[in-house]
Amino acid sequence: MPAAVAAPRPPPTSASRALLAGASSCPAAPRSPREAFGWWSLLLRRRGRRRKVAAAAGAKMARPPILSVALPSDTGRVLSIQSHTVQGYVGNKSAVFPLQLLGFDVDPINSVQFSNHTGYPTFRGQVLNGQQLWDLVEGLEENELLHYTHLLTGYIGSVSFLDTVLKVVDKLRSVNPDLLYVCDPVLGDEGKLYVPQELISVYQQKVVPVASMLTPNQFEVELLTGLRITSEQDGLTACNTLHIAGPRKVVITSALIEGNLLLIGSHKKSEEHPPEQFKIEIPKIPAYFTGTGDLTTALLLGWSNKYPDNLETAAELAVSSLQALLRRTVEDYKRAGFDPSTSSLEIRLIQSQDDIRNPTVTCKAVKYGS
Repeated sequence: MPAAVAAPRPPPTSASRALLAGASSCPAAPRSPREAFGWWSLLLRRRGRRRKVAAAAGAKMARPPILSVALPSDTGRVLSIQSHTVQGYVGNKSAVFPLQLLGFDVDPINSVQFSNHTGYPTFRGQVLNGQQLWDLVEGLEENELLHYTHLLTGYIGSVSFLDTVLKVVDKLRSVNPDLLYVCDPVLGDEGKLYVPQELISVYQQKVVPVASMLTPNQFEVELLTGLRITSEQDGLTACNTLHIAGPRKVVITSALIEGNLLLIGSHKKSEEHPPEQFKIEIPKIPAYFTGTGDLTTALLLGWSNKYPDNLETAAELAVSSLQALLRRTVEDYKRAGFDPSTSSLEIRLIQSQDDIRNPTVTCKAVKYGS
């Protein structure tokens, strides 16, 4: 019989090349099936040991700190619970960007997510419920991410969701007792209620007492206090009533009194002294805008943080920013060939960022009793 001829060895596969390349040291190439089995087993054992070492090293790596907590800024970290629209600027879309421009870290939770605001002929989207809100908060807590300097809330459409917001206030203050809660009690405007009637008593009895700053409009402050606002003195009395209930700072963001559009502010700095109160006359612009209330509250939060003992200055900057933005909005609609007095307008937020960051004060506060 002819002598047996050894078959040529096949070229290594890509898998074997990878194993060969990854091995720190390899045994000699196998010469028999038994040797081949041992060769592969050794390589796999060595590779498994390397993976275990790498996994152990990864497990021991420290989690990086939350820089907004470890290295706090002069501003702070805001949890903002408000509505959201894909298009346009209301709720969080109106508030988050300005606060970021003013130096805040802002974490938004969207109480609703709609395609557009409800002033359009149609809208679509989803509504967050109280349990879903609490799930998000618990997720933050599990990862030690619940340290906030400010909580900001706007439109809330149900009692159950508002009750959960109150739980959030308690939870955040258990982490940071100095948390400032800025509440825009969105209930309605110009005599029209936007929310179920039962929300009014929840705001009166539970929300107002835990708020640090309250920013109602004229209709909302009437609902919260049961007082009719027909004069400036009525407005001041309403602010005092709210101070007794809880918040140190109250700003009636818009009140039409004797033909004048006013912002009325009140800051109760101590129990021993009466509140410092002021007004700002707001120039009227013949147009209707969406998202301005949300923006105003965000600006008041931002500038009040910079001037914590001077609510008048904070309000001057907030109103002046807003006025510049609204004038730009009207001018841009006119440039587009649209009559801005015929419909509600989407505000020009991005285009007005310089006026948000560095406003020129055009609206001055006048102190009462000075």
